[in-house]
Parts: sequence; C-alpha cells; structure tokens
Amino acid sequence: MTLGLYLLKLMASRIGAALFALVGVLQILDLLDVSTDILDRNLGAGGVAYYALLRLPRLIEQSAPLAVLAGSLFAFGKLAGDSAVTAMRSTGISAYRITMMALPTALTLALAQLAIGTVIAPRTDTILSEWWQASTPPDAAKAVDPVTFRVGDEIVVAVPRDPDGTSLEQVTIYKRDASGRLIQRTNAQAAVYEDGRWRLVEPRFETLGDDNVVESAAQRMDWTANLTPGDVRALAMGETTVTAAEASRALAGGLSTRPRTFYDTQLQRSWAAPVACLVMMLLAAPAALANFRGGGVTLTVQCLASGLLFLVFDGAFTALGENGAAPAVLAAWAAPSIFAALGVTALLYLEG
Repeated sequence: MTLGLYLLKLMASRIGAALFALVGVLQILDLLDVSTDILDRNLGAGGVAYYALLRLPRLIEQSAPLAVLAGSLFAFGKLAGDSAVTAMRSTGISAYRITMMALPTALTLALAQLAIGTVIAPRTDTILSEWWQASTPPDAAKAVDPVTFRVGDEIVVAVPRDPDGTSLEQVTIYKRDASGRLIQRTNAQAAVYEDGRWRLVEPRFETLGDDNVVESAAQRMDWTANLTPGDVRALAMGETTVTAAEASRALAGGLSTRPRTFYDTQLQRSWAAPVACLVMMLLAAPAALANFRGGGVTLTVQCLASGLLFLVFDGAFTALGENGAAPAVLAAWAAPSIFAALGVTALLYLEG
C-alpha cells in the first residue's frame, strides 16, 4: 500500500466514522421531537423510518464540516501519536505534502455536500413536505391565518386553505411603482392555479391617481406565473429552508418573504458552504505536527477550538449579509477565506 493510499484510507475511515456518529446523534434528537406526532397519525414504525430517510440528506449536509474537523483531528492525531509524521518527515516528506495527500477526502465530502444541498435535499424536502401535509388530520375548526409574501414588486396577503396549494382566498395585492410607492390595491375573493399560472376570481381594483382613486372590477383575470403550488404549501407550513434555486427565483421576481439581501446571501452560501470541509481540514492539519510527549494535546485542542470558532464567525458573517449589513459576497466568503489563511499560516509556522 502506498503512502498516499494509506493516508486516504485513514482519513476516509476517521471522517466517515465521525460523520456517522454526528448524523446519528442529530437523527435521534430529531426523531425524539417528531416520533410522537408520526405515531399519532397512525403511520407506525414505517412512518418513522420514512421520515428519518427523508431527513437524512439535510443532516448529512449539516454534519459534514464538523465531521471533517473531528475525523481529521483523529487521523492526524494518530499519525502524530504513532510517530508516523516524524518518520515521513525524516524521508523528506513535508507536512504540506501530507496535508495535500489527505485533502482529497475532504474535497470528496465537500462535493457530496454541494450535490446534496443543491440537488438531493431540495427534492427530499419537497417529498417530506407533501407527505407530512397529506398525513395531517383535517381540522375544520382550526383557524387558517393569512400569509404575507412578495411576488416581484407586488406585496400579497392571502389565506392558503387548500392543502394542495392550488388556491388562495381573501387575496389582497398591493402594486408599487419603481420608487416603492403604492399605485394600486387589488382585492379578490380567491386566486386559482390553472394551466401553469394564477387567475384572480372577481377582482376589484383601486388605482391611486394624483388626487383621486379610480375603482374598477372584473370577473376573472390572469395574475402571475411566478408563484407555484409548492410555494403556497411552503408558506402554509411556515418552512424556512431556502435552496439555491428558490433564492435565484426570488431574485428573479418569484416568491419572496424576506429582504433581497437575504436571498443574495443564501445564493452565495450555497457555493461557500461546502468549502467549509476544506477549511476544517486545513485547521486540523497542524495536529499532525503535535508532540504528545511535549504538550501536543494543547495543539490539538487549539485546532479544535479554531474549527469551532470558524463556525461561529461563519454564522455571524452570514447573519450580517442576510440583514444587509454586509455585502453578500463578503458575508459568504469572508470566514472561509480568513480561516483557510489561518490554517495555512499555522502550518507554515510549525513546519518552520
């Protein structure tokens, strides 16, 4: 077995074990929260297993960076504890080369995280949402609250009573001009999704002029094609997860419930989030040079602390971007860039 293959195998086994453990803990905590609801709906053990399967992609996506950090620390710690790194360096193999030989494992998981976040998880989220909505027992006495959202430049308030998401009731649409001033209010008894677009039923219009209000009405009117039944179902269920495709559609005039800066940041985050796996390995790499007979545990703890601190800074920068306090590109990429540079600097310093 070559050295490169040995390092890849060691890294893959440690990171895989860490990922399995983290996903298992998150899965258990998630099931503790919803198992009672699933059983109350008479879905049985099969329903619990089906729910766990559909939630698995999101849990893997969330756990990947921490799994790389923990797995890399275990792998590099084993190499240092067995004096393998000392032996490799005595033959002229530097710590940089050791890190580069181990990096493909983190890169593979980063690509998997990207695929899960952009392709797999959005589909499983939709299946889970539809399955959960279909198994919800009907409650005629339950009040349905109106929801507020934007479609393009229009602000909409409506009641989503249909579980299929193909109709809205008590629809009020506020239309604005380019400067954001209200120019028209439309009230309709309902909005129905037909032939790929929404149509308003018995809409009444109030158009604001310079010094008057002009009223008019119609029997039916085409409204928008930028809103889907899936959007309505997500609004009714109060779902907060935003995929890259949904963020792109919101920026292009589709459904949005938050400021534009939020969707700009989420779009950048969809590409920046997988980079966290590579950053975590760079932050863990100095542990390979730890001397456990001379305080090497302290270096390992410092590597762990830097990885956790990266998650804190990453979350803080993301929050700033979502609220418009920082540009989206800076909010998404600042923490990965800073901490990747920190990891490389630490490795350079320890290598001498």
